[in-house]
Amino acid sequence: MLTANQQKRVDHLSDEEKVEIKPYDPSCDEKFEKVKKKIQEKLGKDIEVKHCGATSLKISGQDEIDVYIPVLLKDFDAYILKLTQLFGEAKSCYPMERARFVTEVDRKHIDVFLINKESGGWIRSVKFEKYLKEDPRALKEYRILKEEGNGLSVREYYRRKFEFINKVLAEVG
Repeated sequence: MLTANQQKRVDHLSDEEKVEIKPYDPSCDEKFEKVKKKIQEKLGKDIEVKHCGATSLKISGQDEIDVYIPVLLKDFDAYILKLTQLFGEAKSCYPMERARFVTEVDRKHIDVFLINKESGGWIRSVKFEKYLKEDPRALKEYRILKEEGNGLSVREYYRRKFEFINKVLAEVG
């Protein structure tokens, strides 16, 4: 079962575009560190920059690195301006919640997300990834779900992924 926000997001995804899942790339940690350094040079050494998603879990995925910069709501707009100077215009923006920028390091696609650290979506995401890191069974199940998603439409892939995340979060409370 999807939340209303998840369903809204899934409804905007493509039924024609297909997902391509690739094995974990061990060079991702090094590439993450390069983009983290670039971000901290612009935003300050104290800014939190987190490696999230499949590459942080060291499992198969869409061959991209997800980088998150969690900030307080009061700082959100100021950081959007600084990240725009660094990476160009945001590719998507949900005001006061999340903005996505795109870059690359050594030909690796990187999504950089500025995220409101007080938002429910971020809090759930942190809880989900923490659980996967602590439970090898759940991590394996998630890896298999992703690998079986190879070739699915983007819409169907994310629907299945959201359902799995919701199931895990319901189990852990």
